[in-house]
Amino acid sequence: MTQPTPWSTLTSTALAALLSLGTGVTVAGEASAFIVTDADFYPRNPAKEALGRLLFFDKILSGNRNISCATCHHPFTATSDGLSLPLGAGGVGLGPTRRPEAGERGVVERVPRNAPALFNLGAREFRVLFHDGRLVADPAPLGKIHALDGIPLPAGLDNLLAAQAMQPVISLLEMAGEPATNEVADAVVADRLVGPNGAWDLLAQRLRNLSGYADLFQAAYPAIREAKDISFVHAANALAAFQSAAFRCTESVFDQAVRGDQTIASPKAFSGAMLFYGKAGCATCHSGPFQTDHGFHAIGVPQIGPGRGDNQPGFADGHDDFGREQATRNPADRFRFRTPSLRQVAMTGPWGHDGAYNDLEQMLRHHLDPAKALEDYDKGQAVLPSREDLDAFDFQVQSDSERRRAIAERSELAPLALTEAEIAELMEFLRALTDPNCLDLRRLIPAQVPSGLQVFD
Repeated sequence: MTQPTPWSTLTSTALAALLSLGTGVTVAGEASAFIVTDADFYPRNPAKEALGRLLFFDKILSGNRNISCATCHHPFTATSDGLSLPLGAGGVGLGPTRRPEAGERGVVERVPRNAPALFNLGAREFRVLFHDGRLVADPAPLGKIHALDGIPLPAGLDNLLAAQAMQPVISLLEMAGEPATNEVADAVVADRLVGPNGAWDLLAQRLRNLSGYADLFQAAYPAIREAKDISFVHAANALAAFQSAAFRCTESVFDQAVRGDQTIASPKAFSGAMLFYGKAGCATCHSGPFQTDHGFHAIGVPQIGPGRGDNQPGFADGHDDFGREQATRNPADRFRFRTPSLRQVAMTGPWGHDGAYNDLEQMLRHHLDPAKALEDYDKGQAVLPSREDLDAFDFQVQSDSERRRAIAERSELAPLALTEAEIAELMEFLRALTDPNCLDLRRLIPAQVPSGLQVFD
Protein backbone atom coordinates (compact mmCIF):
# COMPACT_ATOMS: atom_id res chain seq x y z
CA MET A 1 0.00 0.00 0.00
CA THR A 2 1.40 3.39 -1.00
CA GLN A 3 2.11 5.62 1.97
CA PRO A 4 0.86 9.24 1.95
CA THR A 5 3.55 11.61 0.73
CA PRO A 6 3.85 15.18 2.01
CA TRP A 7 4.21 18.09 -0.36
CA SER A 8 7.98 17.90 0.14
CA THR A 9 9.12 21.52 0.21
CA LEU A 10 5.69 23.08 0.64
CA THR A 11 5.57 25.55 3.53
CA SER A 12 3.45 28.66 3.84
CA THR A 13 6.43 30.72 2.64
CA ALA A 14 7.02 28.46 -0.36
CA LEU A 15 3.35 28.42 -1.31
CA ALA A 16 3.09 32.19 -0.95
CA ALA A 17 5.91 32.61 -3.45
CA LEU A 18 4.24 30.12 -5.77
CA LEU A 19 0.85 31.83 -5.59
CA SER A 20 2.33 35.26 -6.22
CA LEU A 21 3.69 34.01 -9.55
CA GLY A 22 0.24 33.47 -10.99
CA THR A 23 -1.72 36.23 -9.32
CA GLY A 24 0.62 39.19 -9.37
CA VAL A 25 0.07 39.53 -5.62
CA THR A 26 3.21 40.26 -3.64
CA VAL A 27 3.24 38.24 -0.44
CA ALA A 28 5.95 39.09 2.08
CA GLY A 29 7.14 35.66 3.16
CA GLU A 30 3.82 34.20 4.27
CA ALA A 31 0.61 32.87 2.77
CA SER A 32 -1.76 34.88 4.96
CA ALA A 33 -3.46 36.36 1.91
CA PHE A 34 -4.66 32.86 1.01
CA ILE A 35 -5.65 31.57 4.44
CA VAL A 36 -9.41 31.49 5.00
CA THR A 37 -10.65 32.31 8.51
CA ASP A 38 -13.99 32.91 10.22
CA ALA A 39 -13.50 36.64 9.68
CA ASP A 40 -13.76 36.08 5.92
CA PHE A 41 -17.39 34.99 6.30
CA TYR A 42 -20.56 36.68 7.45
CA PRO A 43 -21.17 36.32 11.23
CA ARG A 44 -23.02 33.19 12.33
CA ASN A 45 -26.57 33.33 13.67
CA PRO A 46 -27.82 29.85 14.69
CA ALA A 47 -31.48 30.89 14.94
CA LYS A 48 -31.43 32.36 11.43
CA GLU A 49 -29.60 29.31 10.14
CA ALA A 50 -32.19 26.93 11.61
CA LEU A 51 -34.99 28.91 9.99
CA GLY A 52 -33.13 29.22 6.69
CA ARG A 53 -32.53 25.48 6.55
CA LEU A 54 -36.27 24.76 6.60
CA LEU A 55 -37.04 27.51 4.10
CA PHE A 56 -34.36 26.20 1.75
CA PHE A 57 -36.10 22.82 1.50
CA ASP A 58 -39.72 24.04 1.61
CA LYS A 59 -41.74 24.27 -1.61
CA ILE A 60 -43.99 26.84 0.04
CA LEU A 61 -41.71 29.49 -1.51
CA SER A 62 -42.69 28.54 -5.07
CA GLY A 63 -45.76 29.82 -6.85
CA ASN A 64 -47.37 26.44 -7.32
CA ARG A 65 -45.76 24.87 -4.24
CA ASN A 66 -43.91 22.37 -6.44
CA ILE A 67 -40.23 23.36 -6.20
CA SER A 68 -37.85 24.51 -3.47
CA CYS A 69 -34.45 26.20 -3.45
CA ALA A 70 -32.98 22.76 -2.78
CA THR A 71 -34.46 21.29 -5.96
CA CYS A 72 -31.82 23.03 -8.06
CA HIS A 73 -29.20 23.33 -5.27
CA HIS A 74 -29.43 20.01 -3.51
CA PRO A 75 -26.93 18.46 -1.08
CA PHE A 76 -27.15 15.19 -3.06
CA THR A 77 -25.85 16.97 -6.16
CA ALA A 78 -23.13 19.17 -4.64
CA THR A 79 -25.45 22.21 -4.23
CA SER A 80 -26.32 22.24 -7.92
CA ASP A 81 -28.65 19.83 -9.73
CA GLY A 82 -26.42 17.63 -11.90
CA LEU A 83 -28.07 18.96 -15.07
CA SER A 84 -26.59 21.18 -17.74
CA LEU A 85 -29.65 23.42 -17.51
CA PRO A 86 -32.24 23.27 -14.73
CA LEU A 87 -35.83 22.20 -15.07
CA GLY A 88 -37.56 24.69 -12.81
CA ALA A 89 -41.21 25.11 -11.89
CA GLY A 90 -43.20 22.14 -13.11
CA GLY A 91 -40.38 19.64 -13.38
CA VAL A 92 -40.63 16.33 -11.54
CA GLY A 93 -37.87 14.46 -9.74
CA LEU A 94 -34.48 15.38 -8.38
CA GLY A 95 -31.03 15.78 -9.90
CA PRO A 96 -30.15 14.13 -13.23
CA THR A 97 -33.37 12.08 -13.05
CA ARG A 98 -35.55 15.21 -13.05
CA ARG A 99 -37.90 15.25 -16.03
CA PRO A 100 -39.95 17.93 -17.79
CA GLU A 101 -43.66 17.40 -17.39
CA ALA A 102 -46.15 18.99 -19.78
CA GLY A 103 -49.48 20.62 -18.99
CA GLU A 104 -50.66 23.84 -17.42
CA ARG A 105 -48.17 23.69 -14.55
CA GLY A 106 -45.42 21.85 -16.40
CA VAL A 107 -42.04 23.03 -17.65
CA VAL A 108 -42.35 25.62 -20.42
CA GLU A 109 -38.63 26.03 -21.12
CA ARG A 110 -35.30 25.00 -19.65
CA VAL A 111 -33.75 27.58 -17.33
CA PRO A 112 -31.17 29.04 -19.75
CA ARG A 113 -28.11 28.97 -17.47
CA ASN A 114 -26.53 26.29 -15.31
CA ALA A 115 -27.51 26.22 -11.61
CA PRO A 116 -24.29 27.38 -9.91
CA ALA A 117 -22.91 25.64 -6.86
CA LEU A 118 -23.33 27.48 -3.54
CA PHE A 119 -20.04 26.61 -1.85
CA ASN A 120 -18.45 29.47 0.11
CA LEU A 121 -20.77 32.18 -1.24
CA GLY A 122 -21.06 33.43 2.33
CA ALA A 123 -17.49 34.72 2.11
CA ARG A 124 -17.34 38.50 2.20
CA GLU A 125 -15.14 38.70 -0.88
CA PHE A 126 -17.99 37.56 -3.14
CA ARG A 127 -19.18 40.99 -4.31
CA VAL A 128 -20.90 39.90 -7.54
CA LEU A 129 -23.35 37.02 -8.06
CA PHE A 130 -25.00 35.27 -11.00
CA HIS A 131 -23.22 34.23 -14.18
CA ASP A 132 -23.58 37.74 -15.61
CA GLY A 133 -22.88 39.52 -12.33
CA ARG A 134 -26.20 41.33 -12.30
CA LEU A 135 -26.10 41.57 -8.50
CA VAL A 136 -23.26 43.75 -7.22
CA ALA A 137 -22.38 44.88 -3.69
CA ASP A 138 -20.33 47.98 -2.96
CA PRO A 139 -17.33 47.56 -0.67
CA ALA A 140 -17.93 47.84 3.08
CA PRO A 141 -18.78 49.79 5.16
CA LEU A 142 -21.61 51.11 2.97
CA GLY A 143 -22.15 47.84 1.13
CA LYS A 144 -25.05 49.03 -1.01
CA ILE A 145 -26.39 46.31 -3.29
CA HIS A 146 -27.19 47.05 -6.91
CA ALA A 147 -29.38 44.93 -9.19
CA LEU A 148 -28.21 45.72 -12.71
CA ASP A 149 -31.32 44.14 -14.23
CA GLY A 150 -33.52 46.84 -12.68
CA ILE A 151 -35.33 44.57 -10.21
CA PRO A 152 -36.08 46.66 -7.09
CA LEU A 153 -34.45 45.45 -3.88
CA PRO A 154 -36.20 46.16 -0.57
CA ALA A 155 -34.29 47.64 2.36
CA GLY A 156 -33.02 45.48 5.20
CA LEU A 157 -31.08 42.80 3.32
CA ASP A 158 -28.12 41.55 5.37
CA ASN A 159 -25.76 40.97 2.47
CA LEU A 160 -25.40 40.07 -1.20
CA LEU A 161 -26.30 36.43 -0.62
CA ALA A 162 -29.60 37.55 0.90
CA ALA A 163 -30.25 39.74 -2.16
CA GLN A 164 -29.64 36.69 -4.34
CA ALA A 165 -32.26 34.74 -2.37
CA MET A 166 -34.87 37.32 -3.41
CA GLN A 167 -34.45 36.47 -7.11
CA PRO A 168 -35.38 32.83 -7.94
CA VAL A 169 -38.79 33.08 -6.26
CA ILE A 170 -39.82 35.78 -8.76
CA SER A 171 -38.46 33.97 -11.81
CA LEU A 172 -41.32 32.39 -13.77
CA LEU A 173 -39.09 29.59 -15.08
CA GLU A 174 -37.38 28.88 -11.78
CA MET A 175 -39.90 29.06 -8.91
CA ALA A 176 -42.83 31.39 -9.62
CA GLY A 177 -44.44 29.25 -12.33
CA GLU A 178 -46.69 30.19 -15.19
CA PRO A 179 -49.10 33.16 -15.12
CA ALA A 180 -52.73 32.27 -14.41
CA THR A 181 -51.62 29.25 -12.38
CA ASN A 182 -50.94 31.12 -9.13
CA GLU A 183 -51.08 34.59 -7.60
CA VAL A 184 -47.30 34.95 -7.23
CA ALA A 185 -46.68 34.46 -10.96
CA ASP A 186 -49.52 36.87 -11.75
CA ALA A 187 -47.92 39.51 -9.53
CA VAL A 188 -44.55 39.02 -11.25
CA VAL A 189 -46.11 39.45 -14.71
CA ALA A 190 -47.92 42.57 -13.52
CA ASP A 191 -44.53 43.93 -12.35
CA ARG A 192 -45.88 44.01 -8.82
CA LEU A 193 -42.98 42.80 -6.71
CA VAL A 194 -42.87 45.07 -3.67
CA GLY A 195 -45.54 46.42 -1.35
CA PRO A 196 -48.77 44.79 -0.12
CA ASN A 197 -49.83 41.95 -2.42
CA GLY A 198 -46.57 42.17 -4.30
CA ALA A 199 -44.97 38.82 -5.20
CA TRP A 200 -42.62 38.85 -2.20
CA ASP A 201 -45.41 39.87 0.15
CA LEU A 202 -47.65 37.07 -1.12
CA LEU A 203 -44.94 34.56 -0.25
CA ALA A 204 -44.41 36.18 3.13
CA GLN A 205 -48.14 35.89 3.78
CA ARG A 206 -47.93 32.15 3.29
CA LEU A 207 -45.27 32.03 5.99
CA ARG A 208 -47.29 34.27 8.31
CA ASN A 209 -50.15 31.80 8.06
CA LEU A 210 -48.06 28.89 9.37
CA SER A 211 -47.64 28.81 13.14
CA GLY A 212 -44.51 26.68 12.87
CA TYR A 213 -42.79 29.37 10.87
CA ALA A 214 -44.11 32.24 12.96
CA ASP A 215 -42.37 30.81 16.04
CA LEU A 216 -39.09 30.34 14.15
CA PHE A 217 -39.13 33.87 12.76
CA GLN A 218 -39.74 35.28 16.24
CA ALA A 219 -36.80 33.26 17.59
CA ALA A 220 -34.51 34.54 14.81
CA TYR A 221 -35.66 38.17 14.83
CA PRO A 222 -36.38 39.80 18.22
CA ALA A 223 -38.12 42.70 16.43
CA ILE A 224 -40.81 40.34 15.14
CA ARG A 225 -43.53 40.45 17.78
CA GLU A 226 -46.23 38.63 15.85
CA ALA A 227 -46.71 36.90 12.54
CA LYS A 228 -47.83 40.01 10.68
CA ASP A 229 -44.34 41.47 11.11
CA ILE A 230 -42.75 38.78 8.90
CA SER A 231 -41.48 39.99 5.51
CA PHE A 232 -39.77 38.15 2.72
CA VAL A 233 -36.60 40.11 3.52
CA HIS A 234 -36.53 38.22 6.83
CA ALA A 235 -36.81 34.96 4.88
CA ALA A 236 -34.03 35.98 2.47
CA ASN A 237 -31.71 36.88 5.33
CA ALA A 238 -32.36 33.51 6.96
CA LEU A 239 -31.73 31.68 3.69
CA ALA A 240 -28.42 33.52 3.35
CA ALA A 241 -27.42 32.66 6.92
CA PHE A 242 -28.10 28.97 6.31
CA GLN A 243 -26.23 28.83 3.01
CA SER A 244 -23.25 30.75 4.36
CA ALA A 245 -22.82 28.32 7.26
CA ALA A 246 -23.88 25.04 5.64
CA PHE A 247 -21.87 25.38 2.44
CA ARG A 248 -18.65 26.76 3.82
CA CYS A 249 -16.02 24.27 2.64
CA THR A 250 -12.54 25.43 3.60
CA GLU A 251 -10.73 22.35 4.91
CA SER A 252 -9.29 20.98 1.68
CA VAL A 253 -5.75 19.77 1.13
CA PHE A 254 -5.09 23.18 -0.42
CA ASP A 255 -6.21 24.91 2.78
CA GLN A 256 -3.98 22.71 4.89
CA ALA A 257 -1.04 23.45 2.62
CA VAL A 258 -1.62 27.21 2.72
CA ARG A 259 -1.55 27.03 6.52
CA GLY A 260 1.86 25.39 6.28
CA ASP A 261 0.85 21.85 7.19
CA GLN A 262 2.83 18.97 5.77
CA THR A 263 -0.22 17.17 4.54
CA ILE A 264 -1.12 14.02 2.63
CA ALA A 265 -1.39 15.62 -0.80
CA SER A 266 0.43 13.75 -3.53
CA PRO A 267 3.49 14.99 -5.42
CA LYS A 268 1.26 14.99 -8.53
CA ALA A 269 -1.09 17.51 -6.87
CA PHE A 270 1.85 19.70 -5.98
CA SER A 271 3.08 19.54 -9.57
CA GLY A 272 -0.43 20.50 -10.65
CA ALA A 273 -0.32 23.50 -8.32
CA MET A 274 2.97 24.56 -9.89
CA LEU A 275 1.31 24.40 -13.32
CA PHE A 276 -1.87 26.12 -12.14
CA TYR A 277 0.02 29.08 -10.68
CA GLY A 278 2.77 29.00 -13.30
CA LYS A 279 3.02 27.72 -16.86
CA ALA A 280 -0.69 26.96 -17.41
CA GLY A 281 -1.70 30.47 -16.32
CA CYS A 282 -4.92 29.31 -14.64
CA ALA A 283 -4.45 31.82 -11.80
CA THR A 284 -4.69 34.72 -14.23
CA CYS A 285 -8.43 34.39 -13.65
CA HIS A 286 -8.70 31.74 -10.91
CA SER A 287 -6.78 33.69 -8.29
CA GLY A 288 -7.15 34.35 -4.57
CA PRO A 289 -8.19 32.02 -1.76
CA PHE A 290 -11.29 30.81 -3.61
CA GLN A 291 -9.62 30.56 -7.04
CA THR A 292 -11.62 33.35 -8.65
CA ASP A 293 -10.87 36.95 -9.59
CA HIS A 294 -14.63 37.67 -9.49
CA GLY A 295 -14.19 39.07 -12.98
CA PHE A 296 -15.80 38.30 -16.33
CA HIS A 297 -14.14 36.55 -19.23
CA ALA A 298 -15.06 35.18 -22.64
CA ILE A 299 -13.63 31.69 -23.10
CA GLY A 300 -15.72 30.35 -25.98
CA VAL A 301 -17.89 27.82 -24.15
CA PRO A 302 -20.45 26.23 -26.53
CA GLN A 303 -23.88 27.81 -26.27
CA ILE A 304 -26.59 25.24 -25.58
CA GLY A 305 -30.19 25.53 -24.49
CA PRO A 306 -32.83 28.18 -25.16
CA GLY A 307 -30.55 31.18 -24.52
CA ARG A 308 -31.26 34.38 -22.63
CA GLY A 309 -33.10 36.24 -25.38
CA ASP A 310 -30.13 37.90 -27.08
CA ASN A 311 -29.75 38.05 -30.85
CA GLN A 312 -26.55 37.87 -32.85
CA PRO A 313 -26.53 39.92 -36.06
CA GLY A 314 -28.67 38.13 -38.61
CA PHE A 315 -30.35 35.89 -36.01
CA ALA A 316 -33.47 37.15 -34.27
CA ASP A 317 -34.64 33.98 -32.55
CA GLY A 318 -33.47 35.01 -29.06
CA HIS A 319 -31.47 31.83 -28.42
CA ASP A 320 -28.10 33.52 -27.88
CA ASP A 321 -26.66 34.47 -24.50
CA PHE A 322 -24.43 37.55 -24.42
CA GLY A 323 -23.51 37.01 -20.78
CA ARG A 324 -22.17 40.08 -18.98
CA GLU A 325 -23.38 42.38 -21.77
CA GLN A 326 -26.94 41.63 -20.74
CA ALA A 327 -26.23 43.20 -17.34
CA THR A 328 -24.00 46.11 -18.40
CA ARG A 329 -25.38 46.81 -21.92
CA ASN A 330 -21.76 47.21 -22.97
CA PRO A 331 -20.99 45.36 -26.25
CA ALA A 332 -17.40 44.89 -25.04
CA ASP A 333 -18.80 42.43 -22.46
CA ARG A 334 -20.37 40.12 -25.03
CA PHE A 335 -19.95 36.42 -24.16
CA ARG A 336 -18.16 37.21 -20.91
CA PHE A 337 -19.23 35.25 -17.85
CA ARG A 338 -18.22 35.39 -14.19
CA THR A 339 -15.14 33.42 -13.19
CA PRO A 340 -16.43 30.61 -10.96
CA SER A 341 -14.71 29.64 -7.75
CA LEU A 342 -12.93 26.30 -8.12
CA ARG A 343 -13.59 25.13 -4.56
CA GLN A 344 -15.26 21.68 -4.70
CA VAL A 345 -14.99 21.90 -8.51
CA ALA A 346 -14.45 18.17 -8.89
CA MET A 347 -18.01 17.67 -7.55
CA THR A 348 -19.98 20.44 -9.23
CA GLY A 349 -20.56 19.38 -12.83
CA PRO A 350 -21.77 19.90 -15.41
CA TRP A 351 -19.40 22.83 -15.96
CA GLY A 352 -19.65 26.10 -17.88
CA HIS A 353 -22.24 28.87 -17.68
CA ASP A 354 -24.68 26.58 -19.48
CA GLY A 355 -23.32 23.27 -18.25
CA ALA A 356 -21.99 22.38 -21.70
CA TYR A 357 -19.39 19.97 -20.27
CA ASN A 358 -20.25 16.96 -18.13
CA ASP A 359 -16.59 15.95 -17.79
CA LEU A 360 -14.23 18.20 -15.83
CA GLU A 361 -11.21 17.14 -17.82
CA GLN A 362 -13.00 18.09 -21.04
CA MET A 363 -13.78 21.49 -19.51
CA LEU A 364 -10.09 21.86 -18.68
CA ARG A 365 -9.07 20.82 -22.20
CA HIS A 366 -11.48 23.39 -23.63
CA HIS A 367 -9.31 26.12 -22.08
CA LEU A 368 -6.28 24.93 -24.06
CA ASP A 369 -7.82 25.78 -27.46
CA PRO A 370 -11.35 27.19 -27.18
CA ALA A 371 -11.87 27.71 -30.92
CA LYS A 372 -11.03 24.09 -31.72
CA ALA A 373 -13.02 22.80 -28.73
CA LEU A 374 -16.03 24.80 -29.89
CA GLU A 375 -15.85 23.21 -33.33
CA ASP A 376 -15.26 19.71 -31.97
CA TYR A 377 -17.87 19.88 -29.20
CA ASP A 378 -19.53 16.57 -28.40
CA LYS A 379 -23.24 17.21 -27.84
CA GLY A 380 -23.28 14.06 -25.74
CA GLN A 381 -21.61 16.11 -22.99
CA ALA A 382 -24.89 17.96 -22.39
CA VAL A 383 -27.14 16.61 -19.63
CA LEU A 384 -30.58 17.66 -20.85
CA PRO A 385 -33.60 15.48 -19.98
CA SER A 386 -35.53 15.10 -23.19
CA ARG A 387 -38.87 16.44 -24.32
CA GLU A 388 -39.37 17.04 -28.02
CA ASP A 389 -40.33 20.72 -27.85
CA LEU A 390 -37.42 21.52 -25.50
CA ASP A 391 -34.93 19.47 -27.50
CA ALA A 392 -35.66 21.55 -30.61
CA PHE A 393 -33.76 24.54 -29.21
CA ASP A 394 -30.94 22.81 -27.34
CA PHE A 395 -28.29 23.08 -30.07
CA GLN A 396 -29.73 25.76 -32.33
CA VAL A 397 -26.84 28.16 -31.68
CA GLN A 398 -24.07 25.55 -31.44
CA SER A 399 -25.16 24.01 -34.76
CA ASP A 400 -24.72 27.28 -36.67
CA SER A 401 -21.19 27.96 -37.93
CA GLU A 402 -21.61 31.75 -38.00
CA ARG A 403 -22.76 31.90 -34.40
CA ARG A 404 -19.98 29.57 -33.30
CA ARG A 405 -17.49 31.81 -35.07
CA ALA A 406 -18.80 34.88 -33.25
CA ILE A 407 -18.33 33.14 -29.90
CA ALA A 408 -14.85 31.88 -30.82
CA GLU A 409 -13.68 35.32 -31.99
CA ARG A 410 -14.46 36.81 -28.59
CA SER A 411 -12.42 34.25 -26.66
CA GLU A 412 -9.69 35.78 -24.53
CA LEU A 413 -7.68 32.57 -24.24
CA ALA A 414 -4.68 31.91 -26.48
CA PRO A 415 -3.98 28.27 -27.39
CA LEU A 416 -1.77 26.50 -24.87
CA ALA A 417 0.09 23.22 -25.30
CA LEU A 418 0.20 20.88 -22.31
CA THR A 419 1.27 17.28 -22.19
CA GLU A 420 -1.04 14.50 -21.09
CA ALA A 421 1.00 14.20 -17.92
CA GLU A 422 0.57 17.91 -17.19
CA ILE A 423 -3.18 17.68 -17.73
CA ALA A 424 -3.29 14.79 -15.26
CA GLU A 425 -1.33 16.87 -12.73
CA LEU A 426 -3.70 19.81 -13.09
CA MET A 427 -6.64 17.49 -12.55
CA GLU A 428 -5.00 16.20 -9.37
CA PHE A 429 -4.61 19.76 -8.10
CA LEU A 430 -8.28 20.53 -8.85
CA ARG A 431 -9.26 17.50 -6.78
CA ALA A 432 -7.07 18.85 -3.95
CA LEU A 433 -9.51 21.79 -3.72
CA THR A 434 -12.20 19.47 -2.31
CA ASP A 435 -13.07 19.69 1.37
CA PRO A 436 -13.87 16.09 2.43
CA ASN A 437 -16.27 17.42 5.08
CA CYS A 438 -18.54 18.56 2.24
CA LEU A 439 -18.72 15.28 0.36
CA ASP A 440 -21.68 13.99 2.35
CA LEU A 441 -24.23 16.72 3.11
CA ARG A 442 -27.19 14.48 4.01
CA ARG A 443 -27.16 15.94 7.52
CA LEU A 444 -28.59 19.18 6.14
CA ILE A 445 -31.82 17.67 4.82
CA PRO A 446 -34.80 17.99 7.19
CA ALA A 447 -37.24 15.12 7.54
CA GLN A 448 -40.14 17.54 7.24
CA VAL A 449 -40.86 21.26 6.84
CA PRO A 450 -43.47 23.47 8.56
CA SER A 451 -45.66 23.72 5.47
CA GLY A 452 -46.21 19.94 5.50
CA LEU A 453 -45.24 19.75 1.82
CA GLN A 454 -43.04 16.86 0.71
CA VAL A 455 -39.35 17.54 0.98
CA PHE A 456 -38.75 15.17 -1.95
CA ASP A 457 -40.89 14.61 -5.04
